[in-house]
Parts: sequence; C-alpha cells; structure tokens
Amino acid sequence: MDKKYVKSINSESFIFLILTVICFTFLGKVMGVANMFSTIMKTAHDLLINTVFFIMAIAVLAGAFGALLSEFGVLALINKILSPLMKPLYDMPGAASIGVLTTYLSDNPAIITLAKDKGFVKYFKKYQIPALTNLGTAFGMGLIVTTFMISQAPNGQSFFLPVLFGNISAVVGSIVSVRIMMHFTKKEYGTEEMASKGEDGIDLMKYREIRNGNVFQRALEAILDGGKTGVEMGMSIIPGVVIICTLVMMLTNAPKGGVYTGAAYEGVPVLPWIGSKINFILKPLLGFKSPEAIAFPITALGAVGAALGLVPKFIQSGLIGANEIAVFTAMGMCWSGYLSTHVAMMDALESRQLTNKAILSHTIGGIVAGIVAHLLMVIF
Repeated sequence: MDKKYVKSINSESFIFLILTVICFTFLGKVMGVANMFSTIMKTAHDLLINTVFFIMAIAVLAGAFGALLSEFGVLALINKILSPLMKPLYDMPGAASIGVLTTYLSDNPAIITLAKDKGFVKYFKKYQIPALTNLGTAFGMGLIVTTFMISQAPNGQSFFLPVLFGNISAVVGSIVSVRIMMHFTKKEYGTEEMASKGEDGIDLMKYREIRNGNVFQRALEAILDGGKTGVEMGMSIIPGVVIICTLVMMLTNAPKGGVYTGAAYEGVPVLPWIGSKINFILKPLLGFKSPEAIAFPITALGAVGAALGLVPKFIQSGLIGANEIAVFTAMGMCWSGYLSTHVAMMDALESRQLTNKAILSHTIGGIVAGIVAHLLMVIF
C-alpha cells in the first residue's frame, strides 16, 4: 500500500498517547507495575519459543508436503475432483481443499505456506487468495480440538455426536466467513485476474511446471523448497503473533490463585467480563446454561489452545454439558485464535489493507457456527 503524509503532530498523537497511558495505568494498577512488565516480557518470550516456532515447524512440514503434491500432480487431480464441490460452496477451486486438510491437521498459518507455492496458487484468481486466511483459520487445529473434546466425556457418556455437530457447524461457519470476505475482495481485485500467470503463454490449468532430474531428485528438491517457504512464512508471522496474542492474553486470563506473580499469561480478564455482560443475548443463541461458559469463545478469539484448558474445569464444576461441547467445538475450531493470527496471515498474503474485513467476516462466521451447533443439538 502507498503511504500517505499527514501533519507530524495532530489529534491522533494525543488520542493514542491518552489511550496508551490509560491502558498501562489500568493494567499496572491491578497487576502491579513490575508484575505487568514481567508478564508482558515472559508472555511474549513464551509465545515466540512455544507458539511461533511450533507454527514454523508445522509450516515447514506443510510446505514440504504441499510442494510434493504440486510437483507430482496430486494438486491438479484433487482440483479436478473437488471443483464441483468447492466452487458452489466457497467459490474456490478444488485445490483449496488441500488447505482445509492441512490446517485441520495442523494450525491456521499452514495454508499460507501453500499460498506461496506456484503450483497451488495457479488454480486461484487474485480475489480468492486473501480469503484463504478465512478458509484456513476456520479449520485450524480442528483435529486437536475434536480429539480433545471427545476425550473430555465423563464415564458413561459420549461426546462424539456433539463434537460431530460442532465440526459440521464449523464448516457452515467457514462458508459464511469466506463468502462475506469474497464480497470485499471482489471489490478490491475484480473477478477476472488470475493469481499466477504462466510464462510464454503457457496455460497453467492444462500444464504444470516440474523440476529437473529424476523422480528422487525432484522429490528432494520439492521438499527442501517447500520447507524453505515454511521457514519464511514462520518468520513473517512473528510480529503479529507475539504482539497481538500478548495483548489478547493479558486481557483474557486471570492469575492462578488470584495472586499476581509476574508469570507469563497472567492478566486482567476484561474480555470474559464483557462476555458476561452480553450473556443475555448469547444464551438464547448458543444455549449456554451458565454465564461462565462464555469465557471459552472469548478466549478462543486469542488462542483456542488456551480455551481448551478451560473445558475440564467447566465439566468438573457442572457448568457445561453436551450442548456447550458442540458449541465450543464449532466456535473453537472456526475461530481458532484468529485475532492473534489474522493480522500476520493477511500480511503474509500481501493483503494487509483487507485485514479488518477478514476479521469482521470471520467474527460473523464463528458466531454462525456456534448458533448452528446449538440448533443441531436442539433438533437432534
């Protein structure tokens, strides 16, 4: 995007300064100034070591796998088979289903690695590329969320059906999110331009580019090239994950035992408090039997892994049942910490100007997923 020039000092300068002072004063007063800064640094460090590098490892593996699929024509085959399904549902080529699979088995940013692969991108038009952020995020950590929820069933009960409904609802939410996002991307890029153009007039829909050498050499080069793309993607998401997720976590989690120690992931639970205030709206839509349950989707905004940690305690306390498990699965999988990854993912796709649109679209998609899950539980 082209930068604009404004006066060196204007109203923004004072508004930003005032909001910053208010925010730090509030957190410092509740947590203690020393604890606040200690938590900020430790949370950022832990996110870098245990989250960013974990995502990077996933991205390297996903990139290598995606490059292999592209090199040996599997992407072309899948695109041919699934186009009749993906096109009417998502307005996406069949190759997009690979992104669904990789994110379901790993995490949101895995789809960005594929989006950097020419063999994958050639099936897409330019307006479809930014929507990959919404598509991939809707299935991020799907396998982890699914298996975790099923494993939480008390003795004599089964959460298989609620979790199944949750997965189905996440698909519905993903369709809503992607379709809304497409509305904005079509205005931005039009509907005709392809994301990748062939060299010397070659039709990339009929032909694919391959590497030189025998099968073993091509496979090895594809793995290494795809893995390198994963490393580059992992580096590009560091600012977004560390900065945004640190902020979200500090506005979500309360300290263990109610005492601030300056440890990572402590904070002031502002987001759950907001959720409790609007529970009278969400209860009829999501069917929660206790206001505490709203903490799960609110926490899932920043990190679904952190949200999963709430479930065992909720079950032991009798605060949630099968309906909540279905809704948690749908919203946890569909949202999967999108507030902490969308910024970095859109930046990696060179569509930073559409970040707000992506977040808005996905917010609506996640809410729809939760409502559909509740309705399925009521019906069945």
